[in-house]
Order: sequence, then structure tokens, then C-alpha cells
Amino acid sequence: MLIGREKEQQRLIQAAHEEESMFIALYGRRRVGKTYLIRETFGEGFTFYHTGLANSTMKKQLAAWRLSLREYGLRKAPLPHTWLDAFDALKEIIRQSEEAKKIIFIDELPWLDTQRSGFVPALENFWNGWASARKDIVLIVCGSATSWIIRKILKNHGGLHNRVSIKIHLQPFTLHECEAYASHRKLGMNRRQLMECYMIMGGIPFYWSKLERGLSLSQNIDNLFFNPDGELHDEYDELYASLFKNPEPYITIVRTLGTKRIGMTREELLAEAGIRDNGRVSETLQDLEACGFIRKYANFRLKTKNAIFQLIDSYTLFHHRFIHLNTGGDEHFWSRQTGSPLYYNWCGLAFERVCLLHIQQIKKALGIYGTISRVCAWNLPATPDRHGAQIDLLIDRDDQVIDICEMKYTQQPYEITLEEEQKIQNRRLRFMAAIGTNKAIHLILVSASGVKRNAYSDEFQAIISADALFEK
Repeated sequence: MLIGREKEQQRLIQAAHEEESMFIALYGRRRVGKTYLIRETFGEGFTFYHTGLANSTMKKQLAAWRLSLREYGLRKAPLPHTWLDAFDALKEIIRQSEEAKKIIFIDELPWLDTQRSGFVPALENFWNGWASARKDIVLIVCGSATSWIIRKILKNHGGLHNRVSIKIHLQPFTLHECEAYASHRKLGMNRRQLMECYMIMGGIPFYWSKLERGLSLSQNIDNLFFNPDGELHDEYDELYASLFKNPEPYITIVRTLGTKRIGMTREELLAEAGIRDNGRVSETLQDLEACGFIRKYANFRLKTKNAIFQLIDSYTLFHHRFIHLNTGGDEHFWSRQTGSPLYYNWCGLAFERVCLLHIQQIKKALGIYGTISRVCAWNLPATPDRHGAQIDLLIDRDDQVIDICEMKYTQQPYEITLEEEQKIQNRRLRFMAAIGTNKAIHLILVSASGVKRNAYSDEFQAIISADALFEK
């Protein structure tokens, strides 16, 4: 059963009913469900379906292509010597097909582009010189190496420039979709458990598919990530290696960003990580942003060059905060951490990340979904005589309001103390003094467990519970 993905599936179905050939690029991070979406949409109705081989040679890629050609009807297909030969054989399968629409699905496309293989020019030749002139072809290319898809297909400056008919960036599940998936699998999880699971795994469907009914969440996490034989024990290295040919620079950046809650400017990141400033740094940051590992956001009303990069991927954050620390190989490491200061520190940070991934739900809860607004943050560096100040989420609205969002994760309803109220008001006053705005400043509280009403709780114009984040 396909959970969510209604809009994406509708676009695919509509493409198959167009009166011209369509070129579709589907991309998204590893394990997000790209192949599953295509299979569930088209079933067995492929005229040709091929998956590239990971970390393989051009010769082996072409040999595998021949096997796919034979499976889909070209029984006596010879071994192609070049990708031009390979696509020429694909033309023959299409010519023989009696289907009204020929669905061609090439999965893990980036893996086919081995060094000096000539794959991309051959793909250009196939589409521009033959397929696009027909009316009956739907070519779907797919890959986890998001940066490759963007650079070589979507932003191609050669023959594939502006040739893609439809691009679909498949995003991780929202909390709403994870709840629907957990219900479908009868996992028996309440919303607090769903929230914590999301804080660990993010909205990656494959990770959620490994949860076992009958086990507690802590037992599941121990089994999957901390057991040496767990299915996700080695996921971190495999994740980055599958997305990037040289993963080390990417890992260095996310590891460095994980040390600072609010994130870092480019200059701070380079200094902290000990990285030389060159063109590859910009490309690496762009790749990580495109894959959803980091976000780049503007510090309120400052120029782009002062943008801040922040680690946003829940699983990567969890890995660096816990899995990476389990040097002793404790199979029950997670269960032993629950309730510790390290655990509660992570909870606060991870909950903030979940909120930042559900901005649309927060806007709906505030009743401003249709209002033009900009999402940003604000950071006032410390000086020798004064502490710095930071606000992780600002919503700058065109209706003359700026929402300052405080995000709090607690087991019980959040109780605002005098000390905490003074800190919040101090941030607000320093923000107002720094930006000199005429807009109204509203304090918003997003609380995982609601709020305990007292003399200070009315300082917030709106209080948003975790339930609001589960809305569609």
C-alpha cells in the first residue's frame, strides 16, 4: 500500500496520458521510496526497466544492460560495446512494443555514468535524436545521488538543457505520513513515541519499515542501530558513500555543523573544520542542501553572504550524538541513555529540527498559511561584556507581524518560570533593538507537551502543541 505521495503519483499518471513523449527526473535521498513509488504507480507495465550497478565498471554496466534487454523481449541482444549501442538496442525494444505508452524506467541512473563512459552524451542522443520526436514514450530516470541528477540532468548545459518535462524531488515523510504508515503496519505507537522515532529517523520510509511490532521503541532502536547485526548498524557510511563519490568532505562538514546548535556561517565552518576555501566547498554545501542534510537560511535581514548553514537531518544528528559515541559496542546503548542529561539535551535539539521540517504545519496552526511570509533566524554574536542571543525560527509576515517561535521539548506540560520568561523577553527586546522594526512582535510557543498555565504563560500570543505538527 502506498502511503502519501498522492501529488507525485498523480503527476506520473498524468504524464502517461499526455499526447507527447515525456522525460521525467525523479530524485531524492537514499531510502526515501523513489523506486517504490514508480513500481506502485506502474506495476508491471514497463516496456523496459533497468537498475544501474553500484561501484561497477562500464563493461559490467553494459553487460547488465544486455540482461535487461533480454528480459524485456530482445532475446538475442548482443553485448553493447558503447552506450550508443546500448540505447540503440533499447530503440528496438520500443519499436517492438504494442503498448500505447512505452514506460522506460532507468533506476540509479548516476551509477551508469562511470568515468569516460560517454553515458550522458548517449542519453542525450537517445532522447533528442529519437525518443522526443515520438508521441508514445515516458522516460523515467531516477537516482539517490541527488547532486548528480541536478548537475547532469536538470542543470545540464549541453544537449539535455531544458529537456526534462517533469522533475519530482521526493521528500521524506512528514509526521502525518509517518503516523499513517505506523497505523497501517499496526505498530501501536502513540504520538509521543512517533515524535521520538521521527527525531531519530526523520521521515525516511525504509527506516520505519524496519520497526518490529511487539517491541518497544527503545528495543527497536537498539536492535536496528546498536546491535552489530542490526539492519541499520552501518547505515551512516553506506548513506554518504551511496550519494557522493568522495564522501569524506561531506562527512567532515556535517560533523562540524553538528557541533553548533544554531549552525555556522561559511567562514566559521571553514575555520572550525580546517577546510581550505575553494570552489569545491560551495559545491559540497550545495549538494548537502539538495539532499536535505543541511539547510541554508538567512540571518534576519542580512545579506546572503552572511547565510548560516545548519545540520537539519534527524538521522545524521542522532548518529553524531549517540551512535558515534558507542565505541564500546554496547548493544543496549540507547536504552541506557534514555533519561540521561545527554538524552534530554538531544531531545531539545532534535525537536527543534522536527519543527523546522514542519513549518507549513506551524503556519496552519497560526492561521497564516495563506499569508506571504519568510522563514529565517537571528543570531547576535557575543561580545566581551555581553552574552550573545539567538532565535532559531522567525516568521516575517507581510501582515506587519513577526513571529518569534520558541520550541520546547518536555515530558510534562512546559512550565514557564520567571527566569525563563526573562530570557525570552530579553531575546525579544534585543531583537527589536537590533532590527528597529515597526512590525508587531508575537511570541509563539511550540511545545511537545503543551503548557502549564501560570502567571507567565500569557506572554505567548499562541501556543502550538505537538498534535498540530501531525496535521496534513
